Amino acid sequence: MRRQKGFSLIEVMISMAILLIVIGATLSTLTDALHANEAVTGMADMQDNMRAGMNLMVRDIVQSGSGIPIGGLPIPFTAAASPNPKPTPINRPSPPGQNYTFPGGSVIAAVTPGYQLGPNQLGQATDMITVIYADNTLPWSSMGPINNGAVAPPCAGIVTTTSITFDEATAGCAPTTVSTGNVAVQPGDLIMLTNAQGGNIVEEVTSIGGTKLHFAAGDGLNLNGQVADSGTIVQMETPASAPVTFPPTSATRIWMVTYFLDATTNPQRPQLMRQVNFRQPNAVGQVMEGLQVSYDVVNAVATAPANNARQIIAPDSPNQIRKVNLYLAARSETPYSLSKQYFRSNLVTQIGLRSLAFQNLYN
Repeated sequence: MRRQKGFSLIEVMISMAILLIVIGATLSTLTDALHANEAVTGMADMQDNMRAGMNLMVRDIVQSGSGIPIGGLPIPFTAAASPNPKPTPINRPSPPGQNYTFPGGSVIAAVTPGYQLGPNQLGQATDMITVIYADNTLPWSSMGPINNGAVAPPCAGIVTTTSITFDEATAGCAPTTVSTGNVAVQPGDLIMLTNAQGGNIVEEVTSIGGTKLHFAAGDGLNLNGQVADSGTIVQMETPASAPVTFPPTSATRIWMVTYFLDATTNPQRPQLMRQVNFRQPNAVGQVMEGLQVSYDVVNAVATAPANNARQIIAPDSPNQIRKVNLYLAARSETPYSLSKQYFRSNLVTQIGLRSLAFQNLYN
């Protein structure tokens, strides 16, 4: 009888053992690769979040003060109560659940610090910051004066104590409307009016109709409809004119940009928020755990240290700020599967304020 060829039980067991070793090594290598990919992806996403938020902050802060009056934006101010003058409380864009006002005074500075006004993260209160600068994208932001009918134009238009109307029929002076396109004016935007009579004042747009911007009382910042000695649209009027008229007046949109952390909407995923004027804030960074801002202050008297100061102490003022130092911290979206811990990192940068950086030491 012929013996049939095949594998013995021992040979089969040896081959299975070798196969299991190879498969185990392959799976281990694959698992390591998956963990490495998870780690790299988590850290890359975290870095992207921080860099996106930091880039926007740098872009806005570096422009602070450009195109606005030296010293800041005038606000309604009553000096008649001297020696206790009364600035109008101006509401400040704030994190959810907070209602801050700008520091008392007759102006809103180009940079307004917000030391520990943000939510607590990792046991520490975060900061916020507000900067203002002029917008140069609107066609009428850089055009000739808007005139109140009685004055011969270079550009037509009508200014009243509650509105501005742009004359769309005047060639080269205004677009067909002010509410369309990428640079459209929106409710909540700030408009700075300038003329020889009243200097500069700021109003908040409450509604828009065609080429007409309305400045009704009860606006978010509390700028409109105020009665004060200075800083209101009443001071822009031609003296003793009946009916009320205005000298040639120019209009410029102002960007007021505020950054803060929002840990209220989703406490598990705090966000870096960017709020423009009194529009709705937008998230520009996800899962942020820290925002700290400090300042380099020129000729500081009371502020210590003068470099990297967290607060500006009177008689020093925000107008002495020359550099802003930013610290932004973030964590990964999800914990790392191996350690069950989040990846965490931070970015630090310093920003020179080009519109505030030059000073005359010999003045």
